[in-house]
Amino acid sequence: MLQTALGTRGMVTAPHNLAAESGLLILRNGGNAIEAMIAAAATIAVVYPHMNSIGGDGFWLIVPPTGDPLTIRACGGAAQLATREAYQSQGMTSIPFRGPWAANTVAGTVGGWQAALELSRSWGGHIPLAALLADAIHYASQGIPVTSGHSTTITQKWAELVKQPGFSSTFLSPEGDAPKAGEYFYQPRLARTLRCLVTEGLESFYRGSLARTIAADLQQIGSPLSLDDLSRYHAQIVEPLHLSHASGTLYNMSLPTQGVVSLAILGIAERAGLAAVLPDGAAHLHLLVESTKQAFQLRDQFVTDPRLCPVDPQTLLDPLRLDAMARAIDPSQAAPWGAGKGPGDTVWLGAVDGNGLAVSFIQSIYHEFGSGCVLAESGINWQNRGASFSLAPHSLLALEPGKMPFHTLNPAAARLNDGRVMVYGTMGGDGQPQTQAAVFSRHAIFGQPLQQAVTAPRWLLGRTWGQTSDSLKLESRFPEAVFTTLRQWGHEVEALEGFDQSVGHAGAIVRYPDGILEGATDPRSNGGVAAF
Repeated sequence: MLQTALGTRGMVTAPHNLAAESGLLILRNGGNAIEAMIAAAATIAVVYPHMNSIGGDGFWLIVPPTGDPLTIRACGGAAQLATREAYQSQGMTSIPFRGPWAANTVAGTVGGWQAALELSRSWGGHIPLAALLADAIHYASQGIPVTSGHSTTITQKWAELVKQPGFSSTFLSPEGDAPKAGEYFYQPRLARTLRCLVTEGLESFYRGSLARTIAADLQQIGSPLSLDDLSRYHAQIVEPLHLSHASGTLYNMSLPTQGVVSLAILGIAERAGLAAVLPDGAAHLHLLVESTKQAFQLRDQFVTDPRLCPVDPQTLLDPLRLDAMARAIDPSQAAPWGAGKGPGDTVWLGAVDGNGLAVSFIQSIYHEFGSGCVLAESGINWQNRGASFSLAPHSLLALEPGKMPFHTLNPAAARLNDGRVMVYGTMGGDGQPQTQAAVFSRHAIFGQPLQQAVTAPRWLLGRTWGQTSDSLKLESRFPEAVFTTLRQWGHEVEALEGFDQSVGHAGAIVRYPDGILEGATDPRSNGGVAAF
C-alpha cells in the first residue's frame, strides 16, 4: 500500500502526477488552492485526454477556511437545434453516444475556470492566467508520454471512435495505430487554443474569436451546436447540498448532478447502523450497497435540470425521508436491483492551501474521449454528455433545447466535528457515489489512514468505466468470506481484478486543525500527491 502523503503549506492530488505537480507549482509561487486547481485542471485536460477535455463540463466545491462553502455549476445546456424531432427525423430512436449528434451540449469547463478565477480574488488570488496555463500549453505543444490507460482505451474503443471526425488524425499514430504507452503525444492545435485563452481571456471560448472558431468547427462536422448556444452560456455559482452526519457536515453538488445520491447513501447507512459493523466486512459492504439502492431511487425520480425538479433538492435529504429509507433495509438480505445509469469517464482533483482554502473539483467528457469528435481548427475533443438525454417526451431526462443534462459528476467535501476538513471524490459513473461512501466511511467513521481508505479493495453495484453488467462487483482482494456471505444474503456477486480501474480513480485530502495535510491518490490511476 502506498503511504499517506503529508504536508503543511499546500497539497494537490490528481489522477495524473503531472497535473498534481502543476497545481503545486502555483501554490509554491504564492497562489491559492483555486488558482492551483485551474492549473491542475488545464494540465490534466492535456495529459489525460481519454478522461477529460476543455470540451467537457466541470463542477467545483469550494470550502473556505471560515464561512459557507459554495459550488460552481459549469455544465452547458443542450443546443437550440437539439430537439427530439431533429433526432427522430434522422431515424434515431435514442441519442447516439458517438459522433456529431452526440456533441449536442455546450462545454462548460472553461466557463467554470473563469468563474473560479474571479472568486479566487476573494482569497488573495493574483497569479496571472498565463502562469496558470503554462504547463498545459507546454505539454500540448512539446508532448507528453502516453499513459497505458490512454493507449488501452483507444484499442478497446477503436470501432466506436476511429471513424469520428478528427479522431484518427489527432489520437492515432502516423501509421494509424493506437499510440503505445510511453510514446510522445503532441497536440499543437490544442496548444494554440490554450494560448488564445491566455491572450484573449477565458471569455473568448464563448464570446470571442475562439468561440467563432469553435462554432465553425462544430458546424463543419454536423453538430447541432451554434455560436448562439456558446454565447448564451455562463457558469453558475450555487449553494451546495449538505447533510448533517454524526461525524460532521457533508457537502456535495446540487442538481443536475447525483450529489444528492452521494449524501443520501451516507445518511441512510448511518441510520442503518453502519458505525457498529466491522470495517470492510460483509456487513459494511451490504449496508452501503443497500443504501445505494435506496438512494438511486431518488436519482431516478428527481435528478434532472434544477429548473425542472418539482422539489427543493435539499428536502430529499430530510431526516425523516432518510429514516424511512434506512428502515427499508434488511441487514441480511439484498433488495431487488434493476439497472444503473451506466459508465462515465471523469477526473477528480483536490487542492488545499496553507490558509485552509480547500477545493474539490471534477471535470469530464462523459464516455471515453466523449463524442469522439475533435474540432478541426481548435483541436478540442468535444463531450457527449447530452447522450444522457432521452427522446421519450415524458421522461425525466427528455431532451429539450437549453436543458442541462443529467450528470454523474459530484465533488464531495466534509467539515468533521473534530476540526478536520476533507475533500474527496472519484471518477466512475454509477460508482462515484459508492466509492465516495467507501472512502469517507473508512476514514471518517472507521479511522483508517487516508491512503488505506483509497487503496483498500472496493466494490461497484451497476456499471462504470469498462463494465456493462449490473451485478455487484468486488475486487478480488476482499477475503473469500466476504464473497460467500454476500452471496448468501442474495447479492449477485462478480469478482474483478485485484486493482481494477472499473471501480474508479479516487483521491482525497484532509486538513487537520493544526494545519497538517494528509493526501491520497489511487494506485489504480497514474495519479500523484504533490505537497510542500
